[in-house]
Formats: sequence, C-alpha cells, structure tokens
Amino acid sequence: MSNQTAKFVHGSTMRHILVMSGASSIGLMALFVVDLLDMFFISLLGQVELAAAIGFAGTIIFFSTSVSIGSSIAMGALVSKALGAKENEKAQQLASSTLAIAFIVNTVVTIVMFCFIPELLSMIGAKGFVAERAQAYLSILLPSTPIIAIAMAAGAGLRAVGDAKRSMLATLYGGIVNAILDPIFIFGFGLNVEGAAIASVISRITVLVFSLYPLVKTHNLVKWPEWSIIKDHTPAIITIAAPAIITNTATPIGNAIVTSTLAPFGEDFVAGFAVIGRLIPVTFAVIFALSGAVGPIIGQNFGARRIDRVKDTLRNSLFFTAIYCIAVSLILFLLQDYIVKAFNLVGDASLIMMTFCSFVAITFIFNGAMFVANTSFNNLGKPLYSTALNLSKATIGTLPFVYFGAQWYGGLGVLYGQAVGNVVFGIISLIVLRMHVISMVREHCETVCTEDALADISVTMTPFCNNDAVIMQSGAETDEELEVSVASK
Repeated sequence: MSNQTAKFVHGSTMRHILVMSGASSIGLMALFVVDLLDMFFISLLGQVELAAAIGFAGTIIFFSTSVSIGSSIAMGALVSKALGAKENEKAQQLASSTLAIAFIVNTVVTIVMFCFIPELLSMIGAKGFVAERAQAYLSILLPSTPIIAIAMAAGAGLRAVGDAKRSMLATLYGGIVNAILDPIFIFGFGLNVEGAAIASVISRITVLVFSLYPLVKTHNLVKWPEWSIIKDHTPAIITIAAPAIITNTATPIGNAIVTSTLAPFGEDFVAGFAVIGRLIPVTFAVIFALSGAVGPIIGQNFGARRIDRVKDTLRNSLFFTAIYCIAVSLILFLLQDYIVKAFNLVGDASLIMMTFCSFVAITFIFNGAMFVANTSFNNLGKPLYSTALNLSKATIGTLPFVYFGAQWYGGLGVLYGQAVGNVVFGIISLIVLRMHVISMVREHCETVCTEDALADISVTMTPFCNNDAVIMQSGAETDEELEVSVASK
C-alpha cells in the first residue's frame, strides 16, 4: 500500500509552484530542445522541403501526444486528490488503473492513425516529396505513442506525490539520449528524417524506464492492475481523461488549421512556422510545465478542502505566468536575428519568424492564462469547462481569425489571426475561471457553515437523553419547530 502524504497542503503555495514548475520545466525543456535540435540538424541538410516535412509530421505527432497528455491529466488529478484526502490505497489503485487505460486508449488511437497517415497528411496540405518524407518520419515514430503515454502518466503520478525531481530526471535523461543519437543517426548513418525518428523512439523508451521505475519501487504507487479494479475506477478516470483528451487535441486541430491555411503560401512559410512550433515549447517550457505542476497542488488542497489555498495557488500561478511570458517575449525580440541565422531561414521563412518574435510572442500571456484555467477545471471537478473552451478556441477561435487574416495580410495574416484568437479565448477563460472560483467558495462556505452548525447542535444536545428534553433545550415547542431551528442554524 502507498504510504504517501499530501505535502502541498502546507507551506507557501508560490514556493510549491516555483519548485514544481521549475523542476518539471527542466525535464520538458530537455525534450523540447531535442525537437528543436531535430529541426536544426535537418535545416543543416539545406533542403527546405525536409524542414516542411518535419513541420507537417509534427502536427500529426502533436495530436497523438495530446491524447497521452489527457491520460496524464487524469492521473495527476485523481491521485493527488486521493492523497490529499489521505486515501492512500485508493491512490495506488487509481494510479495502476490509469496506466492500464492510458495504454489501451493510446494503442487504439495509434493503430487508427497509422492506417491513415497519407490521408492525414493530405488533409493538412502536405504534397509530393514533402508528404513522402513526412510519412517516412511518422511510420517510425507514431507506433511508439503507447510508450510515451505510459511514461507521461507515470511522470504525472510522480508529480502528484510531489516528486518533481524524478519526473524531471526522466524527461531530462530522455532528452540527453535524443540529443546524442540525433546527429549520429541523421549524419553518421545518413538516415535524414528517419534517423531523427529513430532517435526519438529510443528517447521515449528512456523516459518510460526512468519515470515508471520510481513510481513502482520508490513510492509503491503501482501494482499489477486487476481487471475488476480497473472497471471500478474506469468511470472516474474517463470522466476526467475523456474531456482532457478532447481538450488537448483541440490544440493540434488548431495547428492543423493554421498549417493547412499556410500551405498555399509556399513551403517557406510552412518551414518557418515549423521552426516556430518547436521554438515555442522550448522558450515557454515553464508555462507548459506550470499546467502540469499546478495540478497536484490544486488537487491536494481541494481534496483536503483548503479552498483558501486553492485560490492562492491560482492567483500566484497567473501572476507567475504573466511575468515569465513578458520576460521571454523580450528575449525573443532581442535575439530574433540570431534565431533566423541559426536555422538558415530565408525569404518568407525568415519573415514569419521575425513577425512572431516581434509581435506575436507576447500574446502567449493569454495562452498561459488558459493553461492555468484548464488545469484548474480538470482538478476542481469541471473538466468539461476546459473541453468546451479549448474546442471553441480550436474552431471558432482559429478558423475565422486565420481565414480573414490570410485574406487581408497573406501568410503573415495567418499568424496574426491565430494570435488574436488566443487573446480572445484567454480572456474568456479567465472570466469563466473567476466565475467558477466564486461559485466554489460559496459552496464551500455553505458546507462549512452547515457542518459547524450541526457540530454545535450535537454538543448542545449531548446531555439530554430523550426527545422532549432536546426540544426544551433548543427552545422549540414541537418536533417540527426543532427541525426548523436546526435548519435555520
């Protein structure tokens, strides 16, 4: 049986946020840096078509990874809440069941996607040689999705118990392995995009080993899942995982819309946007990590019914997000010329990158706010809120904005349109989050007041051994008046 304690219900919430997001971001950044290095090494080959192929393939991979993220969100929300409520055995059962369900769901999704790789690439605008190279990349990397699904769920389990260090190390080791193998396979063996895909598969296996082992051995939070226990916990897991999966797949759907809208403007635009797509996770890694790091803090305090600390965590998270995004945007603005040169971007590819660094990056503040809102809804029992917001953003918050942006400003207008959509739905997310917090506080106050009243009444009534005496002590003349008195108090 797990013997974990809820460590986030005490101490400074800002300190917990900084420690958890800092440790998680280092590991995430290691993986994202490797993705960026993939693009860097491919760009050294001097073929813009290969960079565009990686961009198209990345959109498909992003979709499959988003399904994995949904499973990990369920792991973090349920396990942290169980630990906060001091239900350690339940936490162990939930962790084991979530790992099993994550594997099953992602295996099914992977099989379906693998069978339709050409069609998926065609849908987002990949053609000819670019589509052929993207398919070669996906054919190797896509089958490893169930591996990374279990690894990500295990990492969420580690964060749920407060072990951010081991969660960080798992992704850090995976990033190091990928960084070492990338140039060996791409240049040493001359495998080009296939070499980058093989290195990524080995990296995913590394992350799996170093995230699952401590969850099993160190924290004793996983045992071999029993089918009866899995069935018992499946409704609770699916209740969070299904909306979370839909929520997270909204982002690649939005990216697919942007990529397909950019495709008619030429491969340079697609290649430049592909580099941007890998630059964003590296530079804003702390914000990506924040959404996963804050979840356990909110979950444990929500499970412990410390609503005051839940509010404090949300306030500090939003403040931290704003300061970080402003700092990163300033750095990108100052370094944009060096970024363009490093990736050999020319023409329209250079133009779209400089536009992003100068005008678009700062709008990531609103993306960050939406991340905080999403993880809050997932851990506070309202996952459908984040689902609705993200699907809306991916569709009505993306399609009309990028369409009219393209009509008015060409390829750059696509980027402008996506940024405006992010701002609009970031603001909407904050409004919905505020309304939910107000409602949650009201419900909590009503519950606490009722429990306090009943406790007072039970103490008052204890000395009396018959109903008549209770009525007399309460000042009521009948049973009915006593019930009214209790309800009123």
